[in-house]
Amino acid sequence: MTNPLPWTSLHAQVHQTLRQQHLLLKGQRILIAVSGGKDSLCMAQLLLDLQSRWEWQLAIAHCNHRWHAAADAAADAVRSLATAWQIPYHVAVAEPPPTSEAAAREWRYQQLGAIAQAEGYEVVVTGHTASDRAETLLYNLIRGSGIDGLQALAWQRSLAPEVKLVRPLLGVTRRETAQFCQERQLQVWEDPTNQDMSYARNRIRLELLPYLQQHFNPQIETTLAQTAELLRADVHFLESSANNLWQDSTLLNVDLSAPPRINRQVLQRASLALQRRALRQFLQQHLPTSPTFADVEKVVALITAPNRSQTDPFPGGAIARVEDEWIALVSSSETT
Repeated sequence: MTNPLPWTSLHAQVHQTLRQQHLLLKGQRILIAVSGGKDSLCMAQLLLDLQSRWEWQLAIAHCNHRWHAAADAAADAVRSLATAWQIPYHVAVAEPPPTSEAAAREWRYQQLGAIAQAEGYEVVVTGHTASDRAETLLYNLIRGSGIDGLQALAWQRSLAPEVKLVRPLLGVTRRETAQFCQERQLQVWEDPTNQDMSYARNRIRLELLPYLQQHFNPQIETTLAQTAELLRADVHFLESSANNLWQDSTLLNVDLSAPPRINRQVLQRASLALQRRALRQFLQQHLPTSPTFADVEKVVALITAPNRSQTDPFPGGAIARVEDEWIALVSSSETT
């Protein structure tokens, strides 16, 4: 085990974040996802330094996407670091390599969840930062996301049965993790694909954010990350309120043989924002695929539409139809 070095403001910040956000518990078995980049190395070193205070059992996992010639060398470097720190090391190697960022992310989370389950780790920790949160907010904004997408990376979520994914560095910028790695003399392995401008996220990181920093707001990453945090609380409140509205809108449905339906009169008393969310939750419960914005809007229009009004078919063949005070989901074969 490395000799303890001076306690820094970053140690204090992360220690406080863990307590305030209720991210980790004392004595937990924790699997740290380490790519070899500055963010994950910083995260690993911080948790190692905090280990004596929290009594964690730590291990490192590395996911080798095999995307570039230095991938195996990076995996070996992470293995050597785990050996030096005297903590267990686990590796997953992609066969074949993922063909896109989305596929790589899905494969990586699957592997991390599987390792955690197999080895008995309760938590997987990743090094996502405020910079990642800012990039994700901009990426989703450009794609036309609503505020659900703009909340951009939660502090924690479920990863697999009995396994939680935690992101303790969402209040720390990439500039801070780079400085920390330099001060601690940690060998950073940069993924060459992070410079590939064919990926939209890289263009946001390398071109858009620096432009915004230079011409609009030097603290743009922190500002956007704080915006995402505010939106996270707003989304939680709206989703909870919409769920209550949805439940209230179905309580009057005492006919158990009737198709899935939701009460228009109850919906009419709510704001448009809650109407949309309640109907989206209703459709998600009963359709085979997640409803689109257009799907939800078609059902919103039925709240005040004449009796027997209906939508065109959703994926799977169901339609929404007005039946007196109800909006019912029925098979398109039942329409006349």
